[in-house]
Amino acid sequence: MAYKDLRQFIARLERDKELKRIDVEVDVDLEITEITDRVSKSGGPALLFERPRSAREGAVYPVPLLINALGSRKRMELALEVTSLEDVAQRIDELLEMKPPEGFFEKVKLLPKLAEMGSFFPRSVRTGAVKEVIERDDFSLARFPIMKCWPQDAGRFITFPMVITRSPRTGRRNVGCYRMQVYDERTTAMHWQIHKGGAEHFRWLERQGKGRRMEVAVAIGCDPATMLSGILPLPADLDEFLFAGFLRQEPVELVKCETVDLEVPANAEIALEGYVDLDDIRVEGPFGDHTGYYSLEDKFPAFHLTCVTRRRDPIYVSTIVGPPPMEDYWMGHAIERMFLPLMRKQMPEVVDMHMPAEGIFHNLMIVAIRKSYPGHARKVMNAIWGLPGAMFTKCIVVVDHDVDVHNLREVAWKAFNHIDPERDIQFVLGPVDQLEHASRLSNFGSKMGIDATRKWATEGFNRPWPDEIVMDAETKKKVDALWASLGLGKV
Repeated sequence: MAYKDLRQFIARLERDKELKRIDVEVDVDLEITEITDRVSKSGGPALLFERPRSAREGAVYPVPLLINALGSRKRMELALEVTSLEDVAQRIDELLEMKPPEGFFEKVKLLPKLAEMGSFFPRSVRTGAVKEVIERDDFSLARFPIMKCWPQDAGRFITFPMVITRSPRTGRRNVGCYRMQVYDERTTAMHWQIHKGGAEHFRWLERQGKGRRMEVAVAIGCDPATMLSGILPLPADLDEFLFAGFLRQEPVELVKCETVDLEVPANAEIALEGYVDLDDIRVEGPFGDHTGYYSLEDKFPAFHLTCVTRRRDPIYVSTIVGPPPMEDYWMGHAIERMFLPLMRKQMPEVVDMHMPAEGIFHNLMIVAIRKSYPGHARKVMNAIWGLPGAMFTKCIVVVDHDVDVHNLREVAWKAFNHIDPERDIQFVLGPVDQLEHASRLSNFGSKMGIDATRKWATEGFNRPWPDEIVMDAETKKKVDALWASLGLGKV
């Protein structure tokens, strides 16, 4: 049974000794970041700060702060209620393999599967816990322990929101995770990058020359699968809450907002309602980003609050990004494993792929393929750059099927041995992540593909390719038998 809400997930973390409650006062400005950074990099637990404070404001917040909740592989598996992330990948794979039934009996056998799929659609309910307190007039963001994460940050930022918009063109819902710099008690920035769904909704409305506002709702703190839905690289026409239902095996329950025509998860801790104004574009940033560097000032629309609804005793959920690895790496790792079947569906030759923490998602992807024809590695590179969720990948290294892409030592050894740089490195121009600070222009730059596969004669390589050095099995067996007598201990 899926987690009913964030609290059930917290209880599970505590039961599995994956949560540490902090009952001393800790400042939301920088101190919580420094503590969390040390804990996350040492593989430590989720942290629940029960008495966050602000020395600047001279206040102790009555709202506790949860952070690093998804900051390990084990916690990601607990969040998705699986024994391994590969279990989710297998479910996605089975879904993708569903074929049109042939004949009456095949159709009958498919009915339970179709009924199961139908049960994942979001369900509207009359009310929920997020409606326990409704603040239409007397509301303020200053009541929540919103963090300033790094010294050069422009202010405090909401870092783990589910930002909900509806396309003014199609009516389809989008859920994204866009940081929100707090300007004052009722206004924030809305940092939806140029390639994101919310930004596309905003641009479309802007092009119409009519209607100066777009409604937005923001949910903070839900069951973990629903929180994750906002960061998943889903196709534009797939409802994130529908996919969250698939992940949690139960539909997400939604309630109507009070002042905007949108819905938020009924089990959310906090919901912010409001609008972005097409005429109110402000400077946002700097912000210490997941690249490990500050993203600099830029202009984004302002979000104006019109109402806050919440639980009576809400829990504020936050995350930090910065020099890897951090909590966001484990979210990215889960996405990598979950969406590998989608990549294989489009490129069956792909055996495995890996995005190391130091590559911060878009800087490095290592792909193992079963090579079948000349130039196969380059075909894969270009196909990956054509995928919506992977088009920003700055460097793709393609290796043979027998290379363990998760063993960086093996990848470096074999890749650097296999390449002739002039022959095997390919450069292309195209869109880059908006947070990319090294590109020649904002949102546009170069990418690199490295063909680190063994080269064939049909690729113009006419020399013999040497064998890898491997000891023969008989000698290994003899040494195994001798080992105890050598006095060398375990090696």
